[in-house]
Amino acid sequence: MPYDVKLPDIGEGVAEGEIVRWLVKAGDSVKEDQPLVEVMTDKASVEIPSPRTGTIASLHAEEGQVVPVGSVIISIALAGETAGAAKASNAATASSSSPAGNESANKEAVERWNGEGGATSSGAATPHSPAAASAAGPVRVQATPAVRQLAKQLGVALENLSGSGPGGAITAQDVQRAANPGGAATATAPSSGTVSSTTRSAEPRGATTTQATAASSAPLGPEERVPLRGLRRKIAEHMRRSIDTAAHFTFVAECDMTALVQHRGSLKARADRAGIKLTYLAYIVKALIDSLRRFPMLNASLDDERGEIVLKRYYHIGIATHTEDGLTVPILRDADQLPLFSLAREIQRLSEAARAGKLKLEEIQGGTFTVTSSGAQGGVLATPILHHPQVAILGVHEIKPRPAVVDGKIVARDLGNLSLSLDHRVVDGAVGADFLYDLIHRLEHPGEWLNEGAIE
Repeated sequence: MPYDVKLPDIGEGVAEGEIVRWLVKAGDSVKEDQPLVEVMTDKASVEIPSPRTGTIASLHAEEGQVVPVGSVIISIALAGETAGAAKASNAATASSSSPAGNESANKEAVERWNGEGGATSSGAATPHSPAAASAAGPVRVQATPAVRQLAKQLGVALENLSGSGPGGAITAQDVQRAANPGGAATATAPSSGTVSSTTRSAEPRGATTTQATAASSAPLGPEERVPLRGLRRKIAEHMRRSIDTAAHFTFVAECDMTALVQHRGSLKARADRAGIKLTYLAYIVKALIDSLRRFPMLNASLDDERGEIVLKRYYHIGIATHTEDGLTVPILRDADQLPLFSLAREIQRLSEAARAGKLKLEEIQGGTFTVTSSGAQGGVLATPILHHPQVAILGVHEIKPRPAVVDGKIVARDLGNLSLSLDHRVVDGAVGADFLYDLIHRLEHPGEWLNEGAIE
């Protein structure tokens, strides 16, 4: 009898996880502690190790599927069992002897996946022919909600179709071919916006508008569809939540970084000898702390349920970092306690860990304020989106020589723009402006506050 591996409780408050990538397949031999699957949660991307040595009997979830914590995601035939016996045992267990809790969890996972626009959680393609359906009983057809809706509107029985999509999934084109067997694979609406008589005869009353909409959304040229999965899906969810929740506004100001550029130049050789990459970002984080102390409303969050502004008396600064999978935000914990060189070293370490996908759970949680920078490609300005539930984020843009007026003369100065996005529910415009100009003053006069003890 196979050993069922459930999605574990990865962290506090995590109720579900997305199957990003399977690292094994049915029939593979695995050892204890060997990674089985990469799972993405609201908190982190983690690899789930095998709790036993054996052979993979079956996978119970597809890549991209969102499953609840506690759901069975994979079955392992333990050492001593044959793979065939394990598969047979697993099939029998799934149909008759699965615990009620596991059956309920797996059902919920399948329904959730179909609601997200995916396939069933069966490891193999489900047959869709009438003969297969009658022999095996009712089956869950692989089709997205949009395809199901289209089939309902056109009066097409999905169980009678053979899917042409991945894993036997039924596509919109399959449905349209069934509804209009003598026509083209994809219905095309006439230029007047009405539906052709051939298409109209195959559709139920009241479906004209929907069919015209489906036809008008057909591709006009070569296209490629990339699944919204993993980190990219989480970014989309967080950004949408931030926009839907906070009242965003952005204040932009120019900063003369000439003195800071010179200060960094004077320390570069010293930093290089210590193996430290001393960036402008380290200076900005160091300068931020005193400004956040002066304007505590920016180092805060809003508890909507209790109607309270939560002022944070600690300074965990998020550093938005670009990776191959998308933007992630590692956290510089207790940044107020670190000198300049230590900040630079920690920024470098966290950035490397983020790009390698090796961040720990505690390194992406609990940020109080975020800084985002694109380095030399920072552009002129941007309007950063808040990292919910934080109420402020600072965008750092390209620093380069530009003409400036100093003492009535046009001279070259190292200038750069800073963009401060705020939640207007918590921070007023005047407060945000005062904060940003306070920060700019510190950056323009680093020698006033960066004494020897603040460097290393």
